[in-house]
Amino acid sequence: MKQILKCWAVVPAAGVGKRMQADRPKQYLPLAGKTVIEHTLNRLLQAGAFQAVAVAISVEDPYWPELDVSKHPNVITAPGGKERADSVLSALKSLQGLAAEDDWVLVHDAARPCLTASDIHLQIETLKNDAVGGILALSSHDTLKHVDGDTITATIDRKHVWRALTPQMFKYGMLRDALQQTEGNPAVTDEASALELLGFQPKIVEGRPDNIKITRPEDLALAQFYMEQQA
Repeated sequence: MKQILKCWAVVPAAGVGKRMQADRPKQYLPLAGKTVIEHTLNRLLQAGAFQAVAVAISVEDPYWPELDVSKHPNVITAPGGKERADSVLSALKSLQGLAAEDDWVLVHDAARPCLTASDIHLQIETLKNDAVGGILALSSHDTLKHVDGDTITATIDRKHVWRALTPQMFKYGMLRDALQQTEGNPAVTDEASALELLGFQPKIVEGRPDNIKITRPEDLALAQFYMEQQA
């Protein structure tokens, strides 16, 4: 009997986005008629790939309850944590009893509203039989320099350097255990790094360059441009 592939999405959304210098967290900034996080969640919900989406929100967040998407039947709200890894782990715990140990979880940044369904399905199809999982990523086209202060010490071979994107896709039980075992480790800057610290080697799936992360004010205009091009 063929096993049915089950996937869940997790969105850590408890950050404050200080680099945006805005009056609210960047996920709540307006973008093409909605907030950033509404676009992000709608992309996930409309992809037809997930059983549900677990969103980790700061317990003091006044904006989330005001959004219609927060009441969507396939959206689960979990308490956010101090760091990204804490929020992801909290969201995973909110899926306990729903997700099986071998179900797949795709963790996606709240501030990446341009994710396409084609990238989601490409990632799932590429990694669904992998023993570990992997991430969407982009190869580097720029010449990369290793620096000490403001002095170049070496040129890095860019053939071996990729920019990590999201979603990052791992088995539910494996990711939960990895985040628990590496809890508090500053080297854990994304989900893949938690697996890497335990000796696993996640795969790379090349994603689209328009899957940008909104970090600075000018990124909002770029995201709107990409959305218009995707339409």
